Amino acid sequence: MTEETQKRLHAIVEGTVQGVGFRMFVARLAADYHLTGWVRNTWDGKVEVVAEGEEEKLNQFVINLKVGPRAAHVTNVQVQWLPASGEFADFRIRSTF
Repeated sequence: MTEETQKRLHAIVEGTVQGVGFRMFVARLAADYHLTGWVRNTWDGKVEVVAEGEEEKLNQFVINLKVGPRAAHVTNVQVQWLPASGEFADFRIRSTF
């Protein structure tokens, strides 16, 4: 794992993504991909995700975000790529913003 392969993903997930277990789904995915960061609901009905890890794993993570858990209906995922900061020790579910 070299620093060049470490990236930061900032994503906004839109659709039917609140009240359907989406944050728990994201937290489990992050654990599976060994990512750090956080997920939270936003006041306007979206889900915000910040994740850091290996670029290849983040790319797979995004594919899964576009599908979501069974009860969700994802209509759009806005993705922004940034340099990894290394500030997170783990992945957490945060309270609504």
